[in-house]
Amino acid sequence: MQPHEMQPHEIGTLRAATRGTSEFIHFNNAGSSLPADNTVDTVIRYLQEEAINGGYETEARYAAGLDHVYALIARLINARPDEIALVENASTGWLLAFNGIDFQPGDEVITSEMEYVTNHLGFLNGKRSHDIRLTVIPNDAEGNFDLQALEKAINPKTRLIAITHVPSAAGNILPIKEIGQIARRHDILYLVDACQSVGQLALDVEGIGCDMLAVTGRKYLRAPRGTGFVYIRKTAQDKLRPLFFDGHSVASVSENGFMALDSARRFELYEKSRALTLGLGAAVQQALDLGLDRIEKRIVYLAASLRNKLAAIPGATVHDKGKHLCGIVTFSVAGMEAVKVKATLQEKKINVSISRTASTPVYMNQHHLDVIVRASVHYYNTDQEIDTFCATLAAICPAPAAAGPSFSASGS
Repeated sequence: MQPHEMQPHEIGTLRAATRGTSEFIHFNNAGSSLPADNTVDTVIRYLQEEAINGGYETEARYAAGLDHVYALIARLINARPDEIALVENASTGWLLAFNGIDFQPGDEVITSEMEYVTNHLGFLNGKRSHDIRLTVIPNDAEGNFDLQALEKAINPKTRLIAITHVPSAAGNILPIKEIGQIARRHDILYLVDACQSVGQLALDVEGIGCDMLAVTGRKYLRAPRGTGFVYIRKTAQDKLRPLFFDGHSVASVSENGFMALDSARRFELYEKSRALTLGLGAAVQQALDLGLDRIEKRIVYLAASLRNKLAAIPGATVHDKGKHLCGIVTFSVAGMEAVKVKATLQEKKINVSISRTASTPVYMNQHHLDVIVRASVHYYNTDQEIDTFCATLAAICPAPAAAGPSFSASGS
């Protein structure tokens, strides 16, 4: 083993500090991963103190720790603390960024076929309310995003490039760094949905060149549900219109006017769970301590192993295509509905998810997919769990139809 790889004893320690791993084989990390015990305990301790001491009083005690969460997130993605706004999830962050753009009739948004339903709805709403145009860059025959097609699609009316880094319903990774180089060359705003990638892939917003990046905590970051953040580059903050203000988001206010904060916190509202904020911070700290490069290598290894073993099961079809694949593995089983596969595996204490057409509508329609199974691995999963998963799936797969009798041309 190489020094950068996670050793078996380290995986054992991580699993021992994650209560859920003793109960289920959890292959639904793209939905909501299992939080570490320390993250859960951080939230519970704060709530207990809040119940005894009072909400505002406990917040005051933890003021430094709560503020430090912004610095931890900034380290995670190579940003500045004043470029981070805390939100409830990636959808909220993405919509704050997208709807903050002052679109004019005829402005064009360029996106990919891999966009999540929330983003797709944002585009459709933009078409309805601002008469924007939408151009979708399809993947090539090998499942890769077509950078040349993107370059050719850009025109004087192109206002935004909006790209999902890792799709919800497929395992491919889009080339967000190369897309960013194109966006910078043409001086076009660039919005990245990193909902599925932060926590499983190493990200550097300076290297990506994005202006905005939206993230959810509950997925690969292993943070509590109801947490997330949006990165808004300092130079882009004045290009976006905050959708609302409260006393938390302004530097000063008078009877006749106000001045917004000179940071991304102008896009926040005051009221949020301080306990969950600290839980998010604990999860980010753990990811930093483990190292995102090591996490990425571990997840990519496990997912590749899962794909290879799934492909050997009669009746199972893996749908992931592309040069670079991640921890999300999508497949279907001949003769068995995806909902039934999920339910049957759950009876065996194996968690997976399903993806429907509505979740990633352009991609699913392009590839004539209706409902597929999604198995998503994390670094705390093991080779033994993959073997158990595949053996269980093979046992529940319908037997291939027997070939009918053959007859010679003479009929003898």
